[in-house]
Amino acid sequence: MITFVTNNERETFELGYKIGAKLKKGDVISLNGDLGAGKTHLTKGIAAGLGVDDYITSPTFTIVNEYMGRLPFYHFDVYRIDDIYEMYEIGFDEYLYGDGVCVVEWGDMVEELLPKDKIYIYIKKLDDSIREVQIKGLEGEV
Repeated sequence: MITFVTNNERETFELGYKIGAKLKKGDVISLNGDLGAGKTHLTKGIAAGLGVDDYITSPTFTIVNEYMGRLPFYHFDVYRIDDIYEMYEIGFDEYLYGDGVCVVEWGDMVEELLPKDKIYIYIKKLDDSIREVQIKGLEGEV
């Protein structure tokens, strides 16, 4: 596991950008941390690193937002699902095993549906602006 400390939103975004630039077809990220930890902000950087030009928002009420960059990018927020089987109704497995990259906010909630070789990221809020970001399963240096 690799640990980074970011001192502000810009650094969190930049770390996400570096992660996004390394991602390849089929990569799945389980992104976890408390409310307000910076999951969506890191995701914005990941999207930018994938070449996505759109404005990134958390799909809290829609479950998934789709974007196009150098690869299709699928941003999930599963915080509000009541039953993991709801994920099958939206074709979750087709996203996971398709030609794009998936970021699943609150991925621990659907752990049993995610591939074993996923990238695991945990963000911890240390204070108002400082974040500790732990990454497991990402090949090479960030």
